[in-house]
Amino acid sequence: MFLQCLPAIAEEISRGRRQAKLGYSVLVAMLAVGAQASLVPPAGATEFTPAQKSEIEAIIKGYLVQKPEVLREAIGVLEAREKAAEAKAREAVINDSSGLIYSGANQAVIGNPNGKITLVEFFDYNCGYCKRALPDLARLMKENPDLRVVLRDFPILSPGSVEAAKVANAARLQFQGEKFWEFHQKLLGSHSPAGKAEALAAAKELGADMEKLERDAASPSATAGIEESENLAKSLQITGTPSYVVGGEVVVGAVGFDALSAEVENVKKCGKAICS
Repeated sequence: MFLQCLPAIAEEISRGRRQAKLGYSVLVAMLAVGAQASLVPPAGATEFTPAQKSEIEAIIKGYLVQKPEVLREAIGVLEAREKAAEAKAREAVINDSSGLIYSGANQAVIGNPNGKITLVEFFDYNCGYCKRALPDLARLMKENPDLRVVLRDFPILSPGSVEAAKVANAARLQFQGEKFWEFHQKLLGSHSPAGKAEALAAAKELGADMEKLERDAASPSATAGIEESENLAKSLQITGTPSYVVGGEVVVGAVGFDALSAEVENVKKCGKAICS
């Protein structure tokens, strides 16, 4: 009957809540849909008469008037299930035996390339919060010589971000380790919007072979790392930058040095970002 429709109604309400405030008229429409669903007789049963339908509708209305908290409870159950499913999906990606998320095959690796602790950052060269978090990452590597950092280009803010990421992927073929870190700081630390021209200028200043850089930036391989990061971000429900993966946990936002340092310290103690 109608109560069996509550999870579906709750899902729509939850979705509406995430997208915008749920208006009274929308709620009424959803309840009407649920009511209509409850008025469909089981397979093989006789059609409800108009009087029976009217009676069922009155029961539904009376029930909701007396116990409106039922919808809130249904929404709570639904949201808890969604969070559990998201956590399970994240865990599967992070613990993938192939270790794709931690691989440096298509990404730049800075810090200690052989470090026992790996931190992955998803970033955008035009992300203001990423720029603000740059000194935190620098300090984190300085104070943790056993830290390996994988920089994952996740250009989501503008076409210029995509172009800058392509050049950065090409620059990675010429600059390694500290040299790439220098390039990364120069481009991400700039107060100007980053695009192809700005990325090329930063690479040129550091002595890149510009003809090779232009060729590599235009090749399909320059987008391989970007596409890889986009797919991983989707699997991890990462939608913004900066976002980090460390010790089996996803950390979203420019949380600051202290928070990141605490995660790394926990990994040293128990192998996880959160010690039980």
